[in-house]
Amino acid sequence: MQLYTPSLTEYKRLPTREVRIGDLLLGNFNPIRVQTMTTTDTMDTMGTVEQSIRCIEAGAELVRITAPSKKEAENLLNIKNELRKRGYHTPLVADIHFTPNAAEIAARIVEKVRVNPGNYVDKKKFEQIEYTDVEYLEEIDRIREKFTPLVRICKEHGTAMRIGTNHGSLSDRIMSRYGDTAIGMVESAMEFLRIARAESFHQIVLSMKSSNPQVMVQAYRLLVKQMMEEFNEAYPLHLGVTEAGDGEDGRIKSAAGIGTLLEDGIGDTVRVSLTEDPEFEIPVCRDLVKRYSFPVKSNAGKVPAIDQLPYSPFEYQRRTTYAVQNIGDKQVPVVVADLSHIEKITPQHLQSIGYHYDEVTDKWSIGDMAADYVFTGNQLLDFELPGTLRVIVFPEAWKSSKQSASGEQKYFPLFMNSGFAEAETKDASLNFVMVDCFSDTTSVNDYSYLESLANDPSVVICLSSKNSNAMQSVRAMMVAFIQQKISNPALLMTDSHWTTSDEHLIHYATECGALLLDGMGDGLWLSMNQKAIQSFSNPDNQLSGRIYAQTSVASPESFLNQTAFGILQATRTRISKTEYISCPSCGRTLFDLQETTAKIRSVTNHLKGVKIAIMGCIVNGPGEMADADFGYVGSGVGKITLYKGKEIVKRNIDSEIAVQELIQLLKDNDAWVEPAVVN
Repeated sequence: MQLYTPSLTEYKRLPTREVRIGDLLLGNFNPIRVQTMTTTDTMDTMGTVEQSIRCIEAGAELVRITAPSKKEAENLLNIKNELRKRGYHTPLVADIHFTPNAAEIAARIVEKVRVNPGNYVDKKKFEQIEYTDVEYLEEIDRIREKFTPLVRICKEHGTAMRIGTNHGSLSDRIMSRYGDTAIGMVESAMEFLRIARAESFHQIVLSMKSSNPQVMVQAYRLLVKQMMEEFNEAYPLHLGVTEAGDGEDGRIKSAAGIGTLLEDGIGDTVRVSLTEDPEFEIPVCRDLVKRYSFPVKSNAGKVPAIDQLPYSPFEYQRRTTYAVQNIGDKQVPVVVADLSHIEKITPQHLQSIGYHYDEVTDKWSIGDMAADYVFTGNQLLDFELPGTLRVIVFPEAWKSSKQSASGEQKYFPLFMNSGFAEAETKDASLNFVMVDCFSDTTSVNDYSYLESLANDPSVVICLSSKNSNAMQSVRAMMVAFIQQKISNPALLMTDSHWTTSDEHLIHYATECGALLLDGMGDGLWLSMNQKAIQSFSNPDNQLSGRIYAQTSVASPESFLNQTAFGILQATRTRISKTEYISCPSCGRTLFDLQETTAKIRSVTNHLKGVKIAIMGCIVNGPGEMADADFGYVGSGVGKITLYKGKEIVKRNIDSEIAVQELIQLLKDNDAWVEPAVVN
C-alpha cells in the first residue's frame, strides 16, 4: 500500500473490515453508504419520526439522532418502534457527546452509537495541563474504566459503534501532548480503538472530522497509515467535513474534503453536514458517491506508477514554482474564466466574472471575485478591457492582437501539447501550454516536448486529462514535474460533462480540491461541454436545498467563476470572501439555525477573510468552532453567547439583539468595514 491508499494513480477501494449495522453491511467493498442526522428535538417523537422518514425516502441508509442525556436516549425506543411500525427498518444511530450513561442506554436500543473521544470521558475546558508519562497512562486507564462498559454492551447487543473524533473538540489532555494537530486527532481515536480491540470488539467505524478540509484530509490519511502499521488492517471510515455551512459553500467544502479521500479509495460511508434540512443533504451525498458506484475505468497501463511521493501527504506544502508574471511562486492561485462558447463577447458578459462597466463614467469596478484571465478561443474583443484583466487566445488570434490603448499587452497565446515546441513565434513574456495527462493515446505518452518548455521563464503549463481518473492522472504528472525539477507554474484545467449544479460543484471541488489540498496548482480553469452549458437554461437545474431550491442558478460564466473562487476558499489557498463555519443543526439546537445563518450572512458577507462560526448549542460551541475568528453560539432558549476565538466575550444575550451585538464585537476588534454602497 502506498502510505495511505491502495493506489496513487487509479481508483481502488481501501480494504476495510466489514461492520454490520442492523441489516446494513459497511466496509469490505460494500457500496459506500449515505447518511444524515435529524434536526428535531429527540423528545418530539412524532416530529423525529416524520423527519427520519423524509430522510429515508430521500435515500438515507442510516439516520443519526442526538441523545445528549438519558431521557433522549430512552426515547429512542419510542422513535424506533414507531418507525418499525410504519415499515421503516433503516438503522438508527445515537449521537453521544458527554454522557456515558446515555450511550449505554442507547446501545441497547439502536443499531449504532457514536461517541466523541474528545468529550466522552475526557474534558474540554481549554486548560493547558502538563502530564508526566505516568500521569498520562493513568488517564488512559481512567478512560478504559469508563469506556469498557459501553464496549461490552455493544458487543452483547450486536450494536455497532463510531469513534468520531472532531478537530475542534480534542480534549485538554490530547491538546496538551499533541497540540491542535491531525496527529492528535488520530491518537484520540486510536486510544479508544485499542481499548475496543482488547475486548475483541471490532464492529467499529471511525471518523476524523474538521471544518478545515486540509486538516480533515491529513487526519484520515494518518489514521489509515497508523491502523495499517499497528494492526495491519483498517476499519471502515465515515467521511465528513464538519460545520461545512450551506449553499454552494457547504457543498464545495464538503466535496473538497470528502471527494479528495474518495478519489483515493478511502471512505465507506459519507455524511454532508449542511445548514439545511437533513433530507437535502442526501442528494449531495449521492452525487459524491455515484462517481464510484459503477465500474470506474482503470488508469492501469496508461499512467506511470508512483513508487514514492516526493512530498508529504500528511502536511500541506505548496509545490515550489517560479513566477511567470502574476502566476506561481508565492502568489495566490489565479482564476481563468472560459468565455469561448460565447459567440460575441460584450462588456456585459464580464459582469458575470466580477467586472462591472459604468457607461456614464466610462470606468470599470472590480469585485473581490474577479477572474484574473479570460479565455476567448479565437475571438479578439472590440472594447477596452479592465486594467487587471488579460486574455488567453489560440496562437493565430494572438498573432493578430494589438496592444491596448494604454500600451499594455493584453493577449497571450495558448499552445496545445507539442505546439509550443514546434511554434516559430512565441510570446516573449507569457505563454500557456496545455498538456494532456496520459489520456492522449495517439501520442503514446510521448512527452519529449516538455524538454523545450521545462523551466522556460515564460511558460505556464495547463494540465488536464480525459481519463476517468483525471485527478490521479494530473497528480502523476505533477509528481513527475517535482521529481524532474520542472518548476513551471501549473494551472488545473477541469471540464464537466454533468448536468445539474450540484453535480458540477461536486465534480470541480473533488478533482481540483484534491490537488490543491496537496499543494498542487497555481490557478483554476473550469469549463463545461456544450451540453452542460445548455442545461443552465433548464428550470430544473437548481441547487438542492430548502433555501436554494427556489433560487435559479446564474449564467454558466458566473457559476464557473464563483465555483472556482469557492474551491480556492475551501482549500484555504485564496481567501476572497467571508467564511462561515455553521453547524448542520440537530435536536440540541436552541434557535432557528438556517434563518439565523442567512441573517448573519446578509450583514457580514462583505468581510473578506473573516471566519464566523454559527453554532446551535454549547455542545457544538467553542470546541467545534475550531479556528473561527468569532463565534455566535446558542447558550439557552432564545439566548446567545458571543466568542472571540475561543474566549467568551458576552454571555446569554437576547437573540433579538444578538446579531447587532455580533456586529459591535466585530467593530470593537477592527474586523468590521462598512459595506459598499451600490448605486
